[in-house]
Amino acid sequence: MANTLITPTLIAKEALMQLENNLVMGNEVHREYKKEFNGGQGSSVDIRKPVKFYTADGATRQNQDVEEKNTSISVDKRKHVSWKFSTQDLTLSVEAYSERYIKPAMTTLANTVDRSLHGLYTNVWNSVGTPGTTPSTYSNFADAAQRMSEMAVPADMRCMIANDAAAFAVAGNQMTLEAVGDVKKTAYEESKVGRLAKFNLFGTQNVQNHTTGTHATGSTGLVNGADQNVTYANATGANTQSLVTDGWANSTLVLKAGDVFTLAGVYAVNPVPGEGTTGKTVMPYLQQFTVVSDATSSGAGAATLTISPAIITSGAHQTVNAAPADNAVITVLGSEATAYPQNLGFHKNAFALVTVPLDMPDGAAFKARESHNGLSVRVVKDYDIDSDEDIIRLDILYGVKAIYPDLAVRLWG
Repeated sequence: MANTLITPTLIAKEALMQLENNLVMGNEVHREYKKEFNGGQGSSVDIRKPVKFYTADGATRQNQDVEEKNTSISVDKRKHVSWKFSTQDLTLSVEAYSERYIKPAMTTLANTVDRSLHGLYTNVWNSVGTPGTTPSTYSNFADAAQRMSEMAVPADMRCMIANDAAAFAVAGNQMTLEAVGDVKKTAYEESKVGRLAKFNLFGTQNVQNHTTGTHATGSTGLVNGADQNVTYANATGANTQSLVTDGWANSTLVLKAGDVFTLAGVYAVNPVPGEGTTGKTVMPYLQQFTVVSDATSSGAGAATLTISPAIITSGAHQTVNAAPADNAVITVLGSEATAYPQNLGFHKNAFALVTVPLDMPDGAAFKARESHNGLSVRVVKDYDIDSDEDIIRLDILYGVKAIYPDLAVRLWG
């Protein structure tokens, strides 16, 4: 039986399927396909955010302002894979053509998307683990799950994306459990752990390392000025604020985007028990903050940090028990100028991936676009008169964003 002629639609459908099959983190986050999108790279689209509420006190109804239902995501990532081919290639079976070309092409694009998503770790402040030590036991991952539970992250739709070192180590340690049959065989042969500490655990090479800033070990960062806090209404961006500091070594890069630190005397609070505007339960550990953008000290060792979450001391969106005192010590997680793997545990609603359909070129006859389940791929084939060759390209246009970074936790390696 003759092979079915490979059409652009067949290629686009196969490419879309391979993209989704090869995504890891991309399949575990909030995804939305915006059909009415008409812009190009650099444009923005809106996605609907899940609504958050707080518990009110007493019999009298207290109306609550619903948080913004939509958030804007910049569609700023245009990626493609292209190759040359002969006319004979189009007579292959769909399966053979996919195995030879489409699958490896879309695996590359899927890894690119996953790395983009994992790069959002810089927005996440909750952190557990020991920098420089690979998480390898159940308790290491349970620490991440516990922190998420303490921060009122829903127990369903949790995922842990770990690097291969951590995934292999914890899979190997499962061998010490009283597992039998297929469970032990799977852990040993494939390093698959499956569900662990309320997480769907995935091992991937796309976990990114974070290199800490050169904040000078010999210097001690200090808060410069007491009562630096804001109300939720005045917090900017993803619940961020500026923090004025000093005490750093002169003229050095103090902290890099993604650095995590604590402030002496500023403790975390449980976000759920607060009722109306009453105070929330104080946790037995200091609140962690992430640096949103690189900060450099002035000649006097001063630096203004843009941090998240904002320091909010009361109300439904309270994040800490108190504002930092003047000269409160800043303690940065990890050694300076050192790279640490950033394994990520998160709820589905912590991060968003949006792919949008690309315009179809008028001048190409061999073209197709397929969109499904929040993903979109375009294929175009054309003839290069200069090289006398046929060429084909597969394109995607997408954007990523941390929409609720409080629903995630970093497990440092």
